Amino acid sequence: MPGENKSVIDATGYGFDPTYGYSLNQLLAVKTPKEPKDFDCFWQKRYQQALTVVPLPHIKIINEDKLGWRVFDIRYTSTDNFPIRGWLLLPNSGVIKRGFIVGHGYGGRDEPDYHLPFKDAALLFPCFRGLSLSAHPSMSSEPYWHVLHDINRKDRYILGGCVEDVWLAVSAMLSLFPHTAGHLGYLGISFGGGIGALALAWEPRISKGHFNVPSFGHHPLRLRLATNGSGQSVQRFYRTHKKPTLKVLRYYDAALAAKRITMPIHCACATFDPCVAPPGQFAIYNALSGEKQLFVFDAGHHSYPNQAQQERELINELDAFFASLSE
Repeated sequence: MPGENKSVIDATGYGFDPTYGYSLNQLLAVKTPKEPKDFDCFWQKRYQQALTVVPLPHIKIINEDKLGWRVFDIRYTSTDNFPIRGWLLLPNSGVIKRGFIVGHGYGGRDEPDYHLPFKDAALLFPCFRGLSLSAHPSMSSEPYWHVLHDINRKDRYILGGCVEDVWLAVSAMLSLFPHTAGHLGYLGISFGGGIGALALAWEPRISKGHFNVPSFGHHPLRLRLATNGSGQSVQRFYRTHKKPTLKVLRYYDAALAAKRITMPIHCACATFDPCVAPPGQFAIYNALSGEKQLFVFDAGHHSYPNQAQQERELINELDAFFASLSE
């Protein structure tokens, strides 16, 4: 394992080192794994099929003024005729100049992110299929089981459906606000970061993206490094189903997808993370070949002394990064 990382974050109680011994320089040197020969064909076919789906978004006002936003319940149809629910925030004054799709972590979402600084934007917060408002009797909403749903079927694995939910969120946004075409951004954290990377690799309707401690980067490493969270569930399943599991996961590697992303991307990656191993996060950032920016967190999925300050700094960076979408 790479050399020591002099982290000051307290790792007591984990039973493993959430830095995995990587220094920042070593994290910035993590490469992508070998990819399937038909990786592009697999995803391009899915994207083209998703474009044929009419999302039929329906919105209903639920709050006229919450912290400067008008809050709507939104429903739209994704692939497989899957009903997706979430929230739509519109500024209660001014002109809508841009739009954002905002993905959530594997804990799901209880409400929108009211603190985002994009006061001239429509913000769509979809709940990915099977999770939170989009819970469904056909699958578990518990991350431990959700992440295993159809993991033995390359064309049906749940992560692929969640990627399609992003594409249909874009279609829904453009259906509701056609003038935001060319002015759309994506933000995703953890689960939503990894899903976002898989989605944006094929999605030219998004102009800029942000991935916050993104998951699903470099599966061969993820399967070897001790972890908590949904990654632990996949590791346990992998121990008794090694070949078929890796055969499917190769198509759902966010680092491989990141190589294909062409729009500017802002990444926030952590050097200490007990749930999404930092080497996997940085594999995604490192694979980006276009314009990119990096913000380094002291830790992810873990409270730490400098957390509030770093989160404020990140919001300021994102405000500046996405400013061009208003032009």
